[in-house]
Amino acid sequence: MTTDDSSADVVIVGGGPAGRALATRCIARQLTVVVVDPHPRRMWTPTYSAWADELPSWLPGEVIASRIQRPSVWTNGQKTLDRAYCVLNTPSLQLFLCDASMQFRAMSARTLSSTTVVCVDGSQLTGSIVIDARGTDPTVTTAQQTAFGVIVDRALASPILGGNEAWFMDWRRDNGTSDADAPSFLYAVPLDGERVLLEETCLAGRPALGLRELEARLRTRLHNRGCEVPDDAPVERVRFAVEGPRGSSPDGIHRFGGRGGLMHPGTGYSVASSLAEADAVAKAIADGGDPNAALWPRSARAVSALRRVGLNALLTLDSGDVATFFEVFFDLPVEAQRSYLSDRRDASATAKVMAALFRSSPRHVRKTLMRAPFLR
Repeated sequence: MTTDDSSADVVIVGGGPAGRALATRCIARQLTVVVVDPHPRRMWTPTYSAWADELPSWLPGEVIASRIQRPSVWTNGQKTLDRAYCVLNTPSLQLFLCDASMQFRAMSARTLSSTTVVCVDGSQLTGSIVIDARGTDPTVTTAQQTAFGVIVDRALASPILGGNEAWFMDWRRDNGTSDADAPSFLYAVPLDGERVLLEETCLAGRPALGLRELEARLRTRLHNRGCEVPDDAPVERVRFAVEGPRGSSPDGIHRFGGRGGLMHPGTGYSVASSLAEADAVAKAIADGGDPNAALWPRSARAVSALRRVGLNALLTLDSGDVATFFEVFFDLPVEAQRSYLSDRRDASATAKVMAALFRSSPRHVRKTLMRAPFLR
């Protein structure tokens, strides 16, 4: 057993975007940080995206690989959204979130307490505070998002984009399914000036659609639109839980990122909120305050509860009604869309959006939505 113990002001378990964003902002406040991660040098490969207005001011523009000024959606027809959307440059983001003074322990954590991390080799790290930022854990009981995508040249993607900058959601049924099948949508975004990601996505399911099913749907959809993907095209596979633990654990360990409840359960987005909230949590730590209170004021807890009702609604809707639900949502003013998708602290605005959705939905959809607050 090793006795290679060490200490720091902050010990962060998990070296993904959330953990490193928090570490970066703690270091900016002159705190010493150790990040515990079994593979700290592994290159990140997922595609991270965000609405442009969600990103914090401290994030440099170089980490944005592609900016879509007006993405499109297809529900029961086409709509163009007046809100800029960004695809992040994953290698640049990883490089930026790796301050030279950031210390890494290339090890898995075995046990955590509020001030101590014991690694699998028996070594121990202590800090004034321990933060668990290891992301969400998919289980058979948690709602998950799954996706299968291919990366192709822009020219090959042209018939898919159809003159649009990007498809944020395309719910058309040219993927070989009917209204009786669990729905999935096409997500089609330029990764940079040369490449486009074409991805078949199951927004949320308990259980979610399998990757083989999504691959088959994607290839059917692309074939039907005149896009034949080369056999050697790079692929992206996605599976993660869209719900997880909230707030602090019973033993007082603070959580951050997806593990800390920052993932939007109705969209699966968490990177932008983790980047945006890192400063508030770092400030609370530096000031000797409660980072959980900074992250989860009463209004944020209320918004989280409302968003979980929204997830229940998505999971409860009949397959054929999902596109209708999003038709109503994207008919709302862009500020209302922003309130629901991005604002963690305005419970009143979130509730108003949900009430507007309910009022504007067809009667049979309203009957389904009424059951959502009483479901798991």
